[in-house]
Amino acid sequence: MSAFDFPPPPPSPAAEALRAELRGFLAEALAARTPLERAESWNGHDPAFSRTMGARGLIGMTWPRRYGGQERSALERYVVMEEMLAAGAPVAAHWIADRQSGPTILRLGHEAMKQAILPRIAAGECYFCIGMSEPDSGSDLASVRTKAVKIAGGYVVNGAKVWTSFAHLSHYMILLARTGPAEPDRHAGLTQFLVDLAAPGIRINPILAPTGEHHFNEVVFTDLFLPEDAVIGAPGQGWQQVTGELAFERSGPERFLSSFTLLVELVRVLGRAPGDAAAAALGRIAAHLIALRRLSRSVSGLLEAGADPALQAAMVKDLGALVEQEIPDIARSLSEAEGDPASSQDFAAVLAFTTMHAPSFSLRGGTREILRGIIARGLGLR
Repeated sequence: MSAFDFPPPPPSPAAEALRAELRGFLAEALAARTPLERAESWNGHDPAFSRTMGARGLIGMTWPRRYGGQERSALERYVVMEEMLAAGAPVAAHWIADRQSGPTILRLGHEAMKQAILPRIAAGECYFCIGMSEPDSGSDLASVRTKAVKIAGGYVVNGAKVWTSFAHLSHYMILLARTGPAEPDRHAGLTQFLVDLAAPGIRINPILAPTGEHHFNEVVFTDLFLPEDAVIGAPGQGWQQVTGELAFERSGPERFLSSFTLLVELVRVLGRAPGDAAAAALGRIAAHLIALRRLSRSVSGLLEAGADPALQAAMVKDLGALVEQEIPDIARSLSEAEGDPASSQDFAAVLAFTTMHAPSFSLRGGTREILRGIIARGLGLR
């Protein structure tokens, strides 16, 4: 198999049976949510809904039962993600823990860490944020300057992380910090840590979105002490670990469904006879989404098979962001309505919300330039 093969995912009757069950659950659970609330997609933070998902066994689905999981397939988990996002379910509270932090701990954490953390994630009661990006570094993840200095019994951390989604509402962070001396190979000497965000030495500063929402944060560490058992995996192996983690972050349906509620409202506004130009535009969007879904499900199948589809995930994320950002432009071109966040018209309110958030779609999870650099290396062009 070449670096960019996307093999068909194996058939999964269990996943499709689960899909039907989920649609019934979501129709009832989300009946009172407005289109504007649904447009929040995976930024909708609702701990009560996350606990409900946990009680139904819909978080940590692929994990061993001894850690609170259900031992179900990656394709069944994919169906849950897809249906939740398409319906506009508020999954942000548990999303990062379920998607990547929990799998990282399951793969690399020590036994006491697994037992303490994973069942709480699976119950929808333990939330994580990502400690990768840093101020003044853009998407150059290898330029990590946050330092964890070894002392007796552990490490002392000083530095900062930025664009840290929901750090103010999370219990833990997986932190990438520099533990080794400066070397020509910037990928060396990095280590991942489990950080309790209630520990002294942590300050969380809000970064408000253009809409006034508080999703992002700057997290500052000042003489934060981390015990030795906070290390995840092996000291100095953080780069290899974090690049594997990014395959989970970049390949899921959230990378092409962030504008889906706007598309639904656009179809409603255009009605059953949209005209030739509008029909062609909608058909083009649908074709893109069908192709992206096929690619994304293929990555899920590769993860199920134990492969490392980092290159395929980068391609899904890059292509998905292009489509997500294109949908608001197409919606404006096909409707006379203007985006207005205060409008009583669902389409106008969702258009305004999605338009203001769209610039972030090609930033979160790695910028377009970073992703295309990864793809170029995979093709042997760099």
